[in-house]
Amino acid sequence: MRPLAILLLCLAPLAAHAQTDPVPRMQQIVANYTNDKSFMGSVLVVKDGHTLIDQGYGSADLEWNIPNSPATKFRLGSITKQFTAASILLLQERGKLSIDDPVSKYMPDAPAAWSKITIYNVLTHTSGIPSFTGFPDYRTTEWKDTTPAELVARFRDKPLDFEPGTKFNYSNSGYVLLGYLIEKVSGQAYADFLQQNIFTPLGMQDTGIDSNAAILPQRAQGYRRSPRGIEHDGYISMTIPFSAGALYSTTGDLLKWEQGLFGGKVLKPESLAKMTTSFKDGYGCGLFIRDIDGHKLITHGGGIEGFNTSLNYYPNDKLIVIVLGNLTGGAPDMIATNLGKAALGQQVILPSERKAIDVSPAILAEYAGTYRMTDAPIDNVIAIKDGHLTTKLASQPALDLFAESETKFFLKVVDAQIEFFRDPATHAINRLILYQNGMQHEGRKQ
Repeated sequence: MRPLAILLLCLAPLAAHAQTDPVPRMQQIVANYTNDKSFMGSVLVVKDGHTLIDQGYGSADLEWNIPNSPATKFRLGSITKQFTAASILLLQERGKLSIDDPVSKYMPDAPAAWSKITIYNVLTHTSGIPSFTGFPDYRTTEWKDTTPAELVARFRDKPLDFEPGTKFNYSNSGYVLLGYLIEKVSGQAYADFLQQNIFTPLGMQDTGIDSNAAILPQRAQGYRRSPRGIEHDGYISMTIPFSAGALYSTTGDLLKWEQGLFGGKVLKPESLAKMTTSFKDGYGCGLFIRDIDGHKLITHGGGIEGFNTSLNYYPNDKLIVIVLGNLTGGAPDMIATNLGKAALGQQVILPSERKAIDVSPAILAEYAGTYRMTDAPIDNVIAIKDGHLTTKLASQPALDLFAESETKFFLKVVDAQIEFFRDPATHAINRLILYQNGMQHEGRKQ
């Protein structure tokens, strides 16, 4: 449920040169993260129906020295959202609701400010409802068991962030609201609806709504890195993430989900098409739809105390990459990205393979300044420190940049590069491009 930043700081990147058999290089990719203690978890990669990797790494429980395995259960965080979205679309197929209806049709006591918000707006994060996980009191209320109605009460009377349908803004409140609506419309508890309509039909026996009190065999403990080393991450009542992030599962069960969802076993073709069609900013219904180096990718990640996860489907390549981690940080996303590249025969270059060169102080001075990122309302501040450049994205720490050419720089702590460009007319530096995860993010110099 934690928001994602463009530049992930806790990653120790790995890559490899493509080869005919990608598996050895893929194992090396994962090993780089396990060796520097930035990843523990389970990985499953399947291409054309053939399993390339199906393995656990590190510990499910450090105190008992129990290793992770393909059977280990992990909290999923926001991967939950696609299950919620599919449930809403199932209810539409059964005539119980329409995603084009206003939320107020199924919630008569909805605030007046919500009158123009449709269910589709909520599905696509375009409702304008502020995310309660960003409220100042959120961290002090994570521990308390809470009902769906009490969760909705936390944000129902807050002003909207924008006019519904006009912008994209990731909102955990919206997906909590969808779970609340599922219960009201279906007459079932959210957990029961998922069990009856998705988990049981697909044979997903190791998936469910997590509970702090339940005895759950083969459940991973959630950890974080700190100056003291690896330690248990904080406590959260699993009633809080609810339909926005409360599921647990295994890599094997998520494979069943991907094969079932995209194999037509869950939704009708028109519903699946709606779910996987971008509305704004590359988001459909519970899923991001992206183009990565010419390959279509349908994806979502998750982050919740002690866990980060990444679920990825390349439909045209028949490739599924699942990375579930029980150590807080961005490693699962980076592992998944690089495993996808390796499986597709693409080259992945290690930052350690890049050779740093010297660039004159006068040229570095031209690059220094503030760049407003065009795909997010945040600044990337480029500064000079001890004769080299640093990059600082929003509130994140400043990171060192190393020149590999006069205009292109790379980071060592993260697999990302920044390239500077001049205005053709004035020859002044006017923009940069951040390259990461197969995507490009432009920043305009202020």
